[in-house]
Amino acid sequence: MALSKIEANSVQTDVLMGRNRIINGDMRIDQRNAGASVTINSATSTYTVDRFVTKGESADGVFTVDQVTDAPAGFTNSVKITVTTADASVGASQLYIFGQVLEGFNVADLGFGTANAKTVTLSFWVRSSLTGTFGGSLKNDSTYSYPFTYTISAADTWEYKTVTITGQTAGTWATDNSAGMRLFWSLGVGSTYTTTGNAWASGNYFKATGATDVIGTNGATLYITGVQLEAGSVATSFERRPYGQELALCQRYYESWRWDADNTGIAMGGYADTNTWRGIYSYKVTKRANPSFSTSGSFIIQGGGINYSSSGLLTIDAKTNSTLMQATATGIGTGYAAWLLANTNFYMAFSSEL
Repeated sequence: MALSKIEANSVQTDVLMGRNRIINGDMRIDQRNAGASVTINSATSTYTVDRFVTKGESADGVFTVDQVTDAPAGFTNSVKITVTTADASVGASQLYIFGQVLEGFNVADLGFGTANAKTVTLSFWVRSSLTGTFGGSLKNDSTYSYPFTYTISAADTWEYKTVTITGQTAGTWATDNSAGMRLFWSLGVGSTYTTTGNAWASGNYFKATGATDVIGTNGATLYITGVQLEAGSVATSFERRPYGQELALCQRYYESWRWDADNTGIAMGGYADTNTWRGIYSYKVTKRANPSFSTSGSFIIQGGGINYSSSGLLTIDAKTNSTLMQATATGIGTGYAAWLLANTNFYMAFSSEL
């Protein structure tokens, strides 16, 4: 029996849902920095807009990453990378990269590392003050890499790019909550991590031979948005998930609580003894793994309508669903209930990034 038009449209929509393996590919969500510029001058992994990570080198080359509203039609945001200190001669083992690490659960069906590995297609919008051949890489941890190239034809103009990659049947590609796949754009990569482009290589590579090192030009810019990685050999239109859904996907890896007004409630708890408050904070979204915790600003403990001073907050049992918090505070006595309340510029974050 033939499907009605409504039924056919429903089936088509269901087939297309969830095809983009990239989270926050349109760069809308920036929980950490709220649009503020981030300076990258360290080889330590630094997260910028949600789910996107960078690495650089100390003072040899420095760049900034900003969430901006300069974007192609149909998008509201992009990431702008600006070189502030050029490295005209990238060392053999140096890396300047920007990209995303994908959780194994989200790419398991692609079958990489098996005889059933699927072809995938990467698509994205890019703009740069430079022109020529640029590069990046799709890879596992360090044993198999596909350094790809793309061409920017006109300076300071948004261009749409697609790269089709044959599925890799060899190597280990995680299918659990660890890092399953890595996608990076090269901003400047040394010879140790550079090899022939647009083919699978055995080894740890981030750049194709001949690709431009953006970090080599002071003031150079590179904008990226609309990033999509999907199964198949043809790029489809960018999958636009509702903002709330995209935020929840991001919060699996990083969740922040930012001060809005003094005396805003964070968690309810009680006094374990006369100087120790404990309470449970439940995350908005279950975390990928037990998260690390960071905090800044000030807070108070309130019980019986009285605000009590506090000298510290920590997590003593962070799990994937919630965390047990503890604060040292003068109070009203063992067993009494009390609130943990935000004070000026209070901020806390839970991270289970890959």
